[in-house]
Amino acid sequence: MKGAACNEIQLPGSLFSSANASHGWDRKGKATSFMGTCQRAGDDRLAQTDDAVTVLLRRFYALQGERVEAYRLFEEGHRAYLSSGPHYDFLRYRQLVHEITLGFNGISREILQIKEQLQAEHGRPELAQHLARVQEKEKEKLELTAQLQLARQNVQDQPGAPAHQREVQELKLKLIKTIEAISEILQDLKYDSEEAE
Repeated sequence: MKGAACNEIQLPGSLFSSANASHGWDRKGKATSFMGTCQRAGDDRLAQTDDAVTVLLRRFYALQGERVEAYRLFEEGHRAYLSSGPHYDFLRYRQLVHEITLGFNGISREILQIKEQLQAEHGRPELAQHLARVQEKEKEKLELTAQLQLARQNVQDQPGAPAHQREVQELKLKLIKTIEAISEILQDLKYDSEEAE
């Protein structure tokens, strides 16, 4: 939230708000420098808010990095699963899917908490909206990744079926578009967060 308004601060034990003090006089008719004090207090709160927002965004980017690593492990695990065919090691793959799912859920929960803090505590709804959009696209990406893995197994199990090959290509294109959309949102987030500094 940009610069706390001075009239939010009241002198203790009086009805004197900063709006009254802005005339430059105290209750005894003496000149006061309250406005300068109020401005400094507002600047301090603004700096603290900006610092907190920066910390939250750094954590968000770290979580995005963890998500990228989880996808890499997911893909490696699926390649190992396919190479175990035709008698697939399904138990090991199911365990991997379980662990990856837990990891993604934990990342999503923390990002949603960051989104809420940006909006409710720091008055940055535009940044919170970017995080919400990233979450939507990441959900889409995960669903497409799972569909693509299944389609690849279908191709391996039935190599002569052209419909499976087409499905793989279509899913790859959708996945690429989704990843590009995530990159664009992250660029918007970077731009809006830097613009406010």
